[in-house]
Amino acid sequence: MSNPGSNPGMDADVFEQFIEQLERYVRERLLPAEKEIIESDEIPAEILAEMRDMGLFGLTIPEEFGGAGMNVSQYIRTIHTISYAMPAFRSIISINIGMFASALKNGGTEAQKAEWLPRVAAGEIACFGLTEPGSGSDSAGLQTTATQTDNGWVLNGTKRYITNSPFAKVGLIMARTSKENLPKNAHVSAFVVPFDAAGITIGKSDKKMGQSGSHIADVVMDDVRVGGEALLGGELGKGFAYAMMSLDNGRMSVGAAATAYARRALDSAVRYATERKAFGEPIANFQLIQQMLAQSEIDIYAAECMMEDVTRRADAGENVLRKAAAFKVFASEMCGRVVDACVQVYGGAGYLAEYDAERFFRDARIYRIYEGTTQILQLQIAKHMLREFAAAN
Repeated sequence: MSNPGSNPGMDADVFEQFIEQLERYVRERLLPAEKEIIESDEIPAEILAEMRDMGLFGLTIPEEFGGAGMNVSQYIRTIHTISYAMPAFRSIISINIGMFASALKNGGTEAQKAEWLPRVAAGEIACFGLTEPGSGSDSAGLQTTATQTDNGWVLNGTKRYITNSPFAKVGLIMARTSKENLPKNAHVSAFVVPFDAAGITIGKSDKKMGQSGSHIADVVMDDVRVGGEALLGGELGKGFAYAMMSLDNGRMSVGAAATAYARRALDSAVRYATERKAFGEPIANFQLIQQMLAQSEIDIYAAECMMEDVTRRADAGENVLRKAAAFKVFASEMCGRVVDACVQVYGGAGYLAEYDAERFFRDARIYRIYEGTTQILQLQIAKHMLREFAAAN
């Protein structure tokens, strides 16, 4: 999917000032709050209020709807900046500004945009419902149904692992509007569903390996009735296409988050290596420690270059489906290597919950899974390469 034309985004000077302010906020406010969030498993209300005041829930939403109107490069740099802190902070804003707002901007009616974009820009939490107990990237396995009635639609089904669903006011729900599997996934449509609708039940928050403070849960829909205006764009069979357009942004966001968190882990490892002594000197003096630090720096630099390239191309209106997937795969796998090296540099201390290294290790593992697993994205990249080759020959 290509982006509709180029987007100049925010004024460059204003944006740089914003990034400087955000960097200070991350280091002075968010990093010190992490311990409390790990213990309580939730972001304090006052921090959420501050994030709303800073406009973090509406970064990519057009200014006329109350957002900042950032282009892709600016949005991803912002995500990269905030993701130096624990993943919960990106997680709470990312669906609003990435998946939900992107789908509405690309495919929503004027009325849908006017109703929902100002609300999510102001900080109402949105979620994105694609994954189900029996299907994720496989749209043919989608079981949630939307049945048309005289005055709207009735939705039935269960969505699984839905980020932010325990806090959400609205969800973009993918549902089957045809019993048959149709070409180009035309059997899947998207619906903007208010979460105060009768028949919606949010499951208990799942216990996770890491990522304290972020929450995922099932969304169960039992005869949920919505009006005809809930169908995204007023068009049948476009839901999966809009979801995939949103996933480009989602994958770049995860890639940026993984790149920033790798930097956080490496900074921690460097600090520990200079403080920890063995055989009478800092372990940073040992060449095999230096090799792990250097390789991590090389990996992070490569991911940063990919991030800059793919976002620039997206802003120029290029089709970045393949490159966004490549960036997400490389950055998430790279982050896994860096957090592993961080634990190794810490040695025995790296296995203790008292130190940050083991948390970085647990938090980073999901980056290789959500927004398309490494394996699914490798298949997608190869499929596009082979299709291009066949078309050229």
